[in-house]
This record gives sequence, C-alpha cells and structure tokens, in this order.
Amino acid sequence: MVPGIIPEPAFAFRYPALMKGRFLLLIGFLLLLTGVRWWLGASLELSPDECYHYLWAQHPDVSYYSQGPGVALAIMAGTSIFGTTEFGVRFFSPLLGLCTSFLVYLLGRKLSRERVAFWSVVGLNLLPLFNVESVLITPNSLSIFFWAAALYLFWRAIERSPGFSFFWPLTGIAIGLGYLCKYENALALVSIGLFLLVVPKYRREWRHPNFYVLLLCFAPFLIPTILWNVQHDWLGLDQMSTQAILNALVTVRTSRLGESLLAQLALYSPLLLLCLLIALFGSIRKSSQNSRVCLLLTFSWPILLIYVILVVHQVSDPGWTIPALVGLAVLATHYWLQRSNQRVLVSGFCVAALILSGLQSALAINTNLARTFGLSVPYDFDLTSRMRGWQTIAEAIDKFKAQFENKLGAKVFLIGNEYQTASMLSFYLKDKPGEGPGHPPVYIPESQDIQNEFSFWPRYDEFVEADPSAKRDTTFTEEAGVNPFIDRTALYITDRPEAEPPQNLESAFTRCLLVAVYELERKDLPLRQIRIFACYQYQTLPL
Repeated sequence: MVPGIIPEPAFAFRYPALMKGRFLLLIGFLLLLTGVRWWLGASLELSPDECYHYLWAQHPDVSYYSQGPGVALAIMAGTSIFGTTEFGVRFFSPLLGLCTSFLVYLLGRKLSRERVAFWSVVGLNLLPLFNVESVLITPNSLSIFFWAAALYLFWRAIERSPGFSFFWPLTGIAIGLGYLCKYENALALVSIGLFLLVVPKYRREWRHPNFYVLLLCFAPFLIPTILWNVQHDWLGLDQMSTQAILNALVTVRTSRLGESLLAQLALYSPLLLLCLLIALFGSIRKSSQNSRVCLLLTFSWPILLIYVILVVHQVSDPGWTIPALVGLAVLATHYWLQRSNQRVLVSGFCVAALILSGLQSALAINTNLARTFGLSVPYDFDLTSRMRGWQTIAEAIDKFKAQFENKLGAKVFLIGNEYQTASMLSFYLKDKPGEGPGHPPVYIPESQDIQNEFSFWPRYDEFVEADPSAKRDTTFTEEAGVNPFIDRTALYITDRPEAEPPQNLESAFTRCLLVAVYELERKDLPLRQIRIFACYQYQTLPL
C-alpha cells in the first residue's frame, strides 16, 4: 500500500459518534469566533488600507489600478446594508473567514480524514495572519476564500477524471472571482497546470476538453481588467514594463529576506511557522507517491517561491502568501498528526505551538490586551498602531478647520501627506469638504507620476473646461481651461515629523506655515503626532 493520506471512508466507518461530536464542537468554535470577529470589527477603528478601499467603493469602476473590484464591491454591499460604519465596512470579512474554514474542513475530509480536517481548521483559525484577515476587510480576505473554493472544486473535478463534471467550469469561475479580488489568484491556473503535468495518471487531461473548459470559464473575468486598461491607455501594465522588470532585477537585496522573516514570524507565529515549513519540505518526497500530497504542494509552492523572488527584489506585502495557507493547513496537520501518534513530545510541541499562536492572534488584532495586564508595549512595535487614534484626530482637525476658515473668511481644501493619511481622514472627518462630484474629501500632493487610485480621481491640480464665453487663444492646453483651486488656501496634514511640506507643495503655493501640532497619547504612551500646515494661494506647479 502506498504510504500517504488515509482515505476518509475507513475512519468514518470506525468512529461515527466521535466524528459527529467533534464536528459539532468545531461548529460551535467557529460560530463563537465569528461573533468575536464581528464585535472586534465594529469596535476597532479602520486601518489605512481599509479606508483607502472604502474610497474605492465610493468611486465604482470595472477595475482599479492595482487590483480588481472585488474588495470595493464587498465594502459597497456591507455599507449599503449597515451604513458607513466600521461594522458595515468589515461585515463580510468574518463571514468569509467562516466560509473559508468550512471549505478547509471539506478539503481535509476529502483528502485525508475527519481528524485532520478538524485540526486543520483549528490551526488555521489560531494563526495571527488568518485572524487579522478575518476581521479587517482586505483583498486577502476574499483571495483566500476563493483560493480555497478553487482548490476544493478542482479536487472534486479531478476525482471524476477522465469524465466531465460541472466542477471543471465551477473551478474556473472560482479562480475568476478570486482574480477580480486579487490578481495573484490567477496563479491557481499555474498550480493546476503543474499538477496535471507532474502526476502521470492525470496528464491525459491535457488531451481532454475538461481543463480547456475551465480556462474558457475563467477567461470572461479578464474583461474588467482589459476594459479598465483600454480606458486608461494600458497604465496597469506600467509596472510590468521591460524597464520596470530590469530595475527590479538589479535591486536585489538579500537583507530583505531577514526583514520578511521577522514579518512572517509575527504573522504566522514562530512555532506554527516552523511546523508549516517542516511539513512543506518534509512532504516533498511523498509527493511523487501520493497525488493528494502533490495537489497540496502544487497549490502552495508557486506562491511561496514567487514571494521569495519578490522579496529580494522589492518591498512585498507579507500577507501575499495567505492563499498558500489553505493547502499548507491540511498538509501540515496530516504531517504532524502522523508523528504525534509515534512520539508524545511531538504532541506536546504541537499543543504548545497552537497555544502560542492563539495568544499571538489575540494580541495581533488587539495589542491593548497586553497593556491591560500592565505590559508597556511601545506603539513603535505595535502592528495595529496605524489603526488607532484617527477618530480623535479627525475631531480635532474638524474643530481646527472650522476655526481656521472662520478666521480666514474662506473655505479651505485638505491635503494628506500620503494616501493612507488622506484615506483615514476621508472616512473619519465629520465635515467632509465637497469640492465636486467624484472628488475625495482629502487629496494627496499633486504629482505627474501615477501613484495610486487618487491619481485617477478628480484632483486639485486639474484644469476643467472654461465657460465658452471666456475662452481665448492659448499655447498650452492648460490655458484653455480653468482651475477652480487657484488662489485658494489648503491645509496640509501629515503624521510625519516634517519641518516643512514637500517641495512640490511649496512650489505650488505662495507660502506654507506650520499652524498646529497635535500630540496623541494612548495608555500614557505617545501614539502619533499630527502637523498641520497652512498653504496659501495655490498657483499650480510651474511648467
């Protein structure tokens, strides 16, 4: 008998009562956890990227510069039901975490046995990274769900090989929906291709229509990205240009591997990360003997390998690896359960890893728990510090803005030092300036470079068409229109210790003066300093 994952029927026949009790326990655990995540989502302030994606939802589009429309649609749906609140923005994230957990359970039962499925879900839900993504709403929250759906549906399809089943087109649809949330989900096609290539008995699928039907069902989901790029002169491909690739290749920095490892230790928990890596490398030999192990590896290795390549060439999001968690959860659980049956020390190590990861998960989403117990954790080492204090800051800025406008005798517009600051203030300010349809409440400094979605929304440096009666012969296209912000005053708001605004702001305004500094503390610890500069008489940047 080939060693590998034990099929479900043998275990199900021997222990039906135990299976049922464990499944009910798991249901209770997941429902309780989902309720806690909803409560946290309603009580914690939004992160900068959540506010940024909320602005996406306020500017509906077929796609966006950096990602598809998935996260914006989820936020739009949540806020339509529950209003513009933290709970409304995040409503779907805990629900997606719950559904992903059920998919991992079904996958574990299909590929292994019920015990593996149970502990795979428990381990996944004790990981700090998965917990964070199941509270906050990000592209990763949707990405892992659709990745899990694609993996499960693909195995159901391959079980019926070489016959055709509706699981083939459903797999293509799941990958396509994931692609609309995060482009990296298209790597599932690479994983499927590798699996069909390296497992001899499934190579015949290359000669059958099944895989090509899957591709055909995925193809329509490329249309939104193509339409957006057609409308914007293919700007989305700028980062994939030959020059961009060459620049990335010559900026190899192995030191980034160390930085990435520290981030992964925080997001995965040290002992569980070690368990995942040992299982990942330890299962390679079995992959040539067991197609189920091979499946889990092919849905994990490509993502991890590409992440390592990205890390040594540029700064990369440590959460980029989250889809690999689906296959790794089942693979590592099977690997360590086999060894725990042979040695008691291994069982103790696994229990310690789960406990440590659970504690780290609780701290990852709410570091104030440590401060509640008297531990003074500086906010410089707090990954959640960027989410704290913005509501208080927005109230102070609202009050200062009203006083400043009353003194100035004119309305001002607001500029944040970067898109995160502008996004946070856009969500939390009560008095949101309304400069026109589609305008964000807070701008970012003008630039000729495409930086993010703010570059595609109405900006304060844009010229609009002048009244026909006021048109005159011009040399430059800008002179054919008017800029409604000319001679107006702006408040530049920064959370950095800047002595003065950046050069492009100073060049565009007559003068810039520091007019207010706010020091924000939490639990008697310095959290954030906000500086406000008054920038008078906007004149646009010189040509």
